[in-house]
Amino acid sequence: MENFLYNDGGRSAFGSRNKNDCAVRAMSVACNLGYAEARKRIQSAARSGKAGNGALSGGVYREDFQVALEAVGWAWQKAPSFVGRKAKHYDMPKGWVIVRMATHFAAVYSGEIHDVSDCSHKMVYGYWIKN
Repeated sequence: MENFLYNDGGRSAFGSRNKNDCAVRAMSVACNLGYAEARKRIQSAARSGKAGNGALSGGVYREDFQVALEAVGWAWQKAPSFVGRKAKHYDMPKGWVIVRMATHFAAVYSGEIHDVSDCSHKMVYGYWIKN
């Protein structure tokens, strides 16, 4: 299995040029939503959440992203603990999860990152999984 598979979550088809759209891409891919639908849901959560304005050009607050994911039945889990090392994408449960890394969110399917760049070197703080 590869560590990484290129997947823009429909960003190019949508016509977006936003490079800070990792939350939208991750939600689109892992939740099987179109890019526009994932963007709309996150914007709605950001509008009434920490961001307060719904703007996604500078990225998404974890708290706002969590609200959007909970609305589609996903729940937060702490990353597993290991002696002598940090959790990585390959330590996540089988199936689709969305991982939170330093300044990044990514969709992961059974240990394989689905994103626009290889972030496999980053540690995982926690993840969302479908209830």
